[in-house]
Amino acid sequence: MNSSLQTLEGNKVKLSVTIDESEFDRNIDQAFRKIAKQVNLPGFRAGKAPRRVLEARIGTGPAREQALNDAIPQYLAKAVREHDVDLIATPEVEVTSGEADGPVEFDATCEVRPEIVVPGYGGLRVELESPVATDEEVDEAMAEERKRHGELADVERPAAIGDFVSLDLAANRDGEPVSGLNADDWSYEIGQGWVTEDFDERLVGVSAGDELTFSATPKGTTEPADFTVKVGRVQELVLADLDDDWVADNLGEFETVEEWTASVRQHLTDTKLNRARREVIGRTTDALANLTDIEAPEALVQSDLQRRVEGTVRQFQAQGIDMEQFFQATGQDANAFVETLRGQSQQAAKVDLALRAVATAEAIEVDDDDIATEYERLALQVNQKANQVRKAYEANDRVGDLKAQIRKSKALDWLLHHVELVDASGNAIDNGLVLGHDHDESEPADDESRSTGEPAESTEQPTDPPEHDAPETGDGATTS
Repeated sequence: MNSSLQTLEGNKVKLSVTIDESEFDRNIDQAFRKIAKQVNLPGFRAGKAPRRVLEARIGTGPAREQALNDAIPQYLAKAVREHDVDLIATPEVEVTSGEADGPVEFDATCEVRPEIVVPGYGGLRVELESPVATDEEVDEAMAEERKRHGELADVERPAAIGDFVSLDLAANRDGEPVSGLNADDWSYEIGQGWVTEDFDERLVGVSAGDELTFSATPKGTTEPADFTVKVGRVQELVLADLDDDWVADNLGEFETVEEWTASVRQHLTDTKLNRARREVIGRTTDALANLTDIEAPEALVQSDLQRRVEGTVRQFQAQGIDMEQFFQATGQDANAFVETLRGQSQQAAKVDLALRAVATAEAIEVDDDDIATEYERLALQVNQKANQVRKAYEANDRVGDLKAQIRKSKALDWLLHHVELVDASGNAIDNGLVLGHDHDESEPADDESRSTGEPAESTEQPTDPPEHDAPETGDGATTS
């Protein structure tokens, strides 16, 4: 087989392939063996009729047609590998010679992944919530806990924000009670912002025994209702003095105010740090994609969209959610549901191109050790041996896809270590603090799946390796 590559406009190339007659004759042999299983000839067992007998009966035409259908995808896949063509869609194949006899020639027009340049990625600046708890946050958290241990005491003054009032609440619309808005002796903290937009404002200044009547629109509705509110008691929350004795009596795991304060600060910091770690990859890759002005190729968008929809449906099914019932509850159909995910797929496609651009600009490569490490990681993930995972990738011609994923993940890792992280006030955030132990260069596929919003990929059988971002072509060829 001989092949050549010609670059076309619009992120396309043309592969021209020639298979000499003697080589293609072996494909015709295979086609005759397949046909032999489908015909019954007197004197021969099923599938055992020799080629010369079949050829005498039906000629070479049917076998040659079968061979063309079966063999062209294989030769195309070989040419794709030889020329390192990064397919993103099924090629358009045209047989130009050899349909009847002689050498076989065909052209394949292939849409390939565009290579882009991302200006300014080295100075990327990403805003995150500060992962360090402030004194104000610590004080607020401690105050909330103290309120849980507080006691209500009656007051002889008008109600103010923060006071508790006991209310008999009635709301009617067209003479019928409004569901959820009728209660007796309901204890309500003024300032919570419930019931209506101006409910708290109306309660400020009331005293025990007062009665209010007004019309207002309950929150979450569009039609007004008639309210009657009778005020029982007005109470304030009395907090005990914060000292070591109170801490020891009410918070058994701590003996002093200092111990409790330190624990609250650590808990808040851990919570904020975990939140920052969950967000840093998405915000960084979004910022990277925003540096590009390219429109993602529709083939890439559609490929990601298909996987995203399938993944979402699988998640729903795993949770016992029926899709038809989901559509009825949300008032949308299948097409509308798919379109809600399109924006994520468009962004994911741009992130894919941008990360590859960073990898190229930073001369990031993938070696045998990187691939072996990934096989080991995937093997642990699917409870198989690394050799089984390797054979699965090789059998499915997906090693190139795996290398591309690892390369993108290494580019993402480079980016995360070089991006400037700041809080809302512009103060620097330590990259090492945010990345911490959650960011491990030995886990490229997981990082990449999070960066594009895709579910982490897995292998269920040795013969079915995880799919990555490059789609299989309809004729059996895959991208590399």
